[in-house]
Amino acid sequence: MGKKKSVQRAIAKPAKRAAQKAAKSSSRTKKASGKKPQTKRSAKPIAPRTVSSGANLPNPRAQSADAALGRAQGSQEEKLYLLFKEDFHARQIFEFLRAETVQDLEQFSPQEIVKLLSQPIHATVRRIRQKLADRNRHLAGDEAFVIDYKERSRAD
Repeated sequence: MGKKKSVQRAIAKPAKRAAQKAAKSSSRTKKASGKKPQTKRSAKPIAPRTVSSGANLPNPRAQSADAALGRAQGSQEEKLYLLFKEDFHARQIFEFLRAETVQDLEQFSPQEIVKLLSQPIHATVRRIRQKLADRNRHLAGDEAFVIDYKERSRAD
C-alpha cells in the first residue's frame, strides 16, 4: 500500500501545481490590464444581407488589374527608348506606332499592335503577287492566284 500512495502523490502534485500556475497567470492578466471591460455601444442595427441576384454585391474576385498588379514601377512619362535601349526591334515598333512614352504605348492592345504591324506586310505581299502575276510568274503554290488575277484583269 505504501507504493500506491506515493504514486498517487507523485501524480497529484504536478496536476495541483499546474492548476495553481493557471490561477496565478489569470489573476496577473486581470491586474495588468487595469481597464474596465468596454460595453458594446448600441448603434444602428445592421440589416442582414439578402442575396437575390448578386448584382448589388461586390465580387471579391473582380479586382482591377492595377490593384492586382500592385504599384507601377515606372512613370507614364518614361521614355520608351530609354526603357528598351537594348531591344532594337521593340524600338522599331515604337517608332512605327509613333509611341514615345509608356503612356502612349499603353493605348494599344497586343492584338491592335500586331494588326497595325501586319497590314503593311500583307499589302506588300499582295503587290508582289500582282507584279509577278502580270509577268505570268508566281510564288510557291500560288498558281491559283495568278489565274484568278488574270481573269479579273481581263474583265476590267
